[in-house]
Amino acid sequence: MTSDDDDSPEKCRERRRRRIEMRRMASVVPSSFPTENVNGNGNGRENVYFYGENGIKGAGTENSVEVQSSPTGGENNSSFPVPVFGSMSVSGRSREMEDAISVRTNFCSTEINRRQPLHFFGVFDGHGGSHVAMLCRERMHVYLEEELKRVKATDKTSSGNSHDRKEVSEEGDEAWKEEWERVMHRSFSRVDEAATNTCACGSVGHNCGCHPVVVALAGSTAVIAVLTADHIIVANCGDSRAVLCRGGKAIPLSDDHKFVYCKFVKLKSWVCQMVFLLLQPDREDELERIKGLGGRVIHLNGARVEGILAMSRAIGDKYLKPYVTAEPEVSFTKRDPEDQCLIIASDGLWDVLSNDLACEVASRCLQDGNHTNVQRNQSAESQRDDQLGALYPSRSASAAALLTRLALARKSEDNISVIVVDLRRN
Repeated sequence: MTSDDDDSPEKCRERRRRRIEMRRMASVVPSSFPTENVNGNGNGRENVYFYGENGIKGAGTENSVEVQSSPTGGENNSSFPVPVFGSMSVSGRSREMEDAISVRTNFCSTEINRRQPLHFFGVFDGHGGSHVAMLCRERMHVYLEEELKRVKATDKTSSGNSHDRKEVSEEGDEAWKEEWERVMHRSFSRVDEAATNTCACGSVGHNCGCHPVVVALAGSTAVIAVLTADHIIVANCGDSRAVLCRGGKAIPLSDDHKFVYCKFVKLKSWVCQMVFLLLQPDREDELERIKGLGGRVIHLNGARVEGILAMSRAIGDKYLKPYVTAEPEVSFTKRDPEDQCLIIASDGLWDVLSNDLACEVASRCLQDGNHTNVQRNQSAESQRDDQLGALYPSRSASAAALLTRLALARKSEDNISVIVVDLRRN
């Protein structure tokens, strides 16, 4: 009789609700996804970690739109609230988890941005181990903040009010961009130097006795986006990607440093049939740069630098320098009222999803996404994902989770890391 009571539908539903609530409110964070403190005036965010079948685990994060900051000096920042974002990172079908995600809202306020807050988002896809990606996660925003604080205000950044800023000359605008490019280059260079001198065991200087290959062939991609009230600044090194969804259209904000598949050309003759392999990179400039330095791009299970690495730029990879460089490409995008969201992800997503499809999925998830506490409670049941067994804290987190699951359904073989940032002004 007791067993029948325990197995009653009401009891089963109650136990299931408790399990979901416990997972949602879990305070024990996996070591591979540590909680990151938000720098600034104490504005916090909620980290929700999802656990599901097949060892899937991920992180969904939300920042309240109503949270505002008032850094020392500058203008009133009430018009630039902390953006809502969601993220998820899963090992997928790969045995090792080598991806890392870093999100730092209000991570600094410097003269180059008129003392207004800056928001940092980064995705790092490691190879040859996870330690370089983890190092990027821990240090990239630190080096970036240090470099930004060394920059003095240019004509663009020192203008007194919004009317003055609109009349800044083209020369001042170019000087502002050049300063940002120098900051990004120095930050990436410092991270690269740290990566090439740090072993997977954590020791610095290679005096730990580990095999040299452990350090020499380890590296990571790095794509970071810095969000200001007026611009989206993206720096990319590798084949991770940042894509802006504006007015329903996908706008890539970074170019992959990666070679496309080779093309087979068959030549028939009366004597024999010969098959030639022609390398057709989508980055001719990168191919010429590598050749100019004396390097080679060899087709060995795909086009690879010296037959080893499938990308031309990355953090680390000591043995492949100078052919593989850590110098980032930087892009500047003026924000627009039609901006919907920013998607930053590793190639585990982009290998199986096009930019247009990813933006379409994310945009639909963000529709009717103006959440109040009441709306959140009313829609809690509809937001439940039965497979992952958790409640998504925001539409952005739901979009990141849906993109991840879509990539898994399309047989992505790599780790998948996704950040979705809601850019809508309301």
